[in-house]
Amino acid sequence: METASHDPAAEVVDLCSELIRIDTTNAGDDDGPGERKAAEYVAGLLDEVGIESQILESEAGRASVVARWGGADSSRSDALLLHGHLDVVPFAAEDWQVHPLSGEVRDGYVWGRGAVDMKDFDAMLLSVVRARARAGLVPDRPMVLCFTADEEAGGLKGAGPLVDDHPELFEGCTEAVGEVGGFSATVRGRRVYLIEAAEKGMAWMTLTARGRAGHGSMINHDNAISRLTAAVARIGAHEWPVRLTPAMEVLLATVADLAGTEATPENAEALVEEFGNAARMLGAVIRNTANPTMLDAGYKVNVIPTEATAHVDGRFLPGYKDEFFDTLRELCGEGVDIDFVSHQGAWEMPYETPLVDAMSRSILSEDPDAIVAPYLMSAGTDAKHFGRLGVRTYGFVPLRLPAELDFTALFHGIDERVPTDALEFGARVFDRFLGDV
Repeated sequence: METASHDPAAEVVDLCSELIRIDTTNAGDDDGPGERKAAEYVAGLLDEVGIESQILESEAGRASVVARWGGADSSRSDALLLHGHLDVVPFAAEDWQVHPLSGEVRDGYVWGRGAVDMKDFDAMLLSVVRARARAGLVPDRPMVLCFTADEEAGGLKGAGPLVDDHPELFEGCTEAVGEVGGFSATVRGRRVYLIEAAEKGMAWMTLTARGRAGHGSMINHDNAISRLTAAVARIGAHEWPVRLTPAMEVLLATVADLAGTEATPENAEALVEEFGNAARMLGAVIRNTANPTMLDAGYKVNVIPTEATAHVDGRFLPGYKDEFFDTLRELCGEGVDIDFVSHQGAWEMPYETPLVDAMSRSILSEDPDAIVAPYLMSAGTDAKHFGRLGVRTYGFVPLRLPAELDFTALFHGIDERVPTDALEFGARVFDRFLGDV
């Protein structure tokens, strides 16, 4: 496939570094730099190879990029959506070995905020598309390239308004590929590449308790803080039962085969531990979860306040939404109200599809001894928004990772970095994938 004029990995490391250097920090408020500068950079890269794009803003500075490409076979109308987000989460630079906006290449890694979430894929996609466009290797299938704003705050200023206000941009899209999947984990000496085929639902909630205000020195049995903290303690201590969804049943059966056993709900946690550090993420997708994250109450030490609030990050499995909320209401008890900061549904896609087969072939062409399997993603992505268009969505950012790298800890963590050879591997794999779909 590759010729002297067609090297899909030629630019991927440099593009990743350049994207990291553009500050697109998104703290979920209106104080950040926005994505406009990065959107203009991406649009310029596409324009250089003859791909016309649009920059759309949901509000000033909150910019996304959309372009159509491919479709060499005019008989095909089933467009494929390829999407990545431009924003990144905040950071405390003093905690890092290198500055998070440096994009520095050191010790075989590209360092910086967004290196794995997800400017690596933005760079990979741009490197592959630019190489193919220059060589005239336009895919038969029509493609929609989409680089979004605001994914890290739920997509309410990015993919959400794109879907709601500009659905015509995605006309014909039947399937989509984005984050977080395609990376390798090492189990018993074998690399297992995880394709995201499902995603937990998201319930970011505010819990509010109200009571009787009064002097801190007096007896008060209607204390809002006491009521709220009791609810928060119950939620934080609750042991959610193991529930295996179809994607995780397939993944754990794959691991069980390597371990010489069978996968059951009873040994699911032990099988997840076979993934080593990746068990941090995979352990959260065999059950619902609810983590208290913020508390706010009071204004003086000797004043009992009228109101106390807490925030809880809840994530529920596909098919287990009712169980999640029934349990949560029981844990909260009387006198605690539940409101949503963000509420997005879970989803699960079929794994036995031609698109997933193409993903598997593209990985195995570069890593023949590997295993490819589906998994359920614990966090949320823009796929939730694009799924509202009826688009079948998957996560596929192929990265061949060293067994010793604690990859899942790098998502939103300090010293975020991605191996340069993993980026180059991913570009080659993704190029094969685009040629096969």
